[in-house]
Amino acid sequence: MTHPLVPQVLDLARPIGASLGLEVVGAAFLTDQVPPVLRIDIRHPQQDTGLADCERMTQALTPALDEVNWIPDAYVLEISSPGLGEELVTDRDFTTFHGFPVRVELHQPYRGRREWQGRLLRRDQEAVVLNRRGRTVRLLRSWVARVVLTTDDQDD
Repeated sequence: MTHPLVPQVLDLARPIGASLGLEVVGAAFLTDQVPPVLRIDIRHPQQDTGLADCERMTQALTPALDEVNWIPDAYVLEISSPGLGEELVTDRDFTTFHGFPVRVELHQPYRGRREWQGRLLRRDQEAVVLNRRGRTVRLLRSWVARVVLTTDDQDD
């Protein structure tokens, strides 16, 4: 479940990111850690997101967060780029990560399984399409719960 603070943080962070030429693609407030971690995921639209991009976003966002004081106790601000284990959500995500290994989790089993792994070929209006061991697998979008980047494109 998303922490109630996340939408407010995204509303604050997105224009700051845009002013730096960065896209804010997600956020999470991890309250199960001590101190809690506020993680903001950013992406550079024209090139790989680098450490310098994360540092620029940290320097720009920290004063804004201090000013609104939504988190009065100590916390860690973590700015990162989406990577392994990150969920693909937007059309841009699916275009950017074309050819990458992904795991597709389904709401209901299809051909006896709820998870499919393979290389992402595309997502269109109807389906998420994978290359799995040289074969094309079409999983209807209505079946898909989530698509996540992985390190391995084959499962047993």
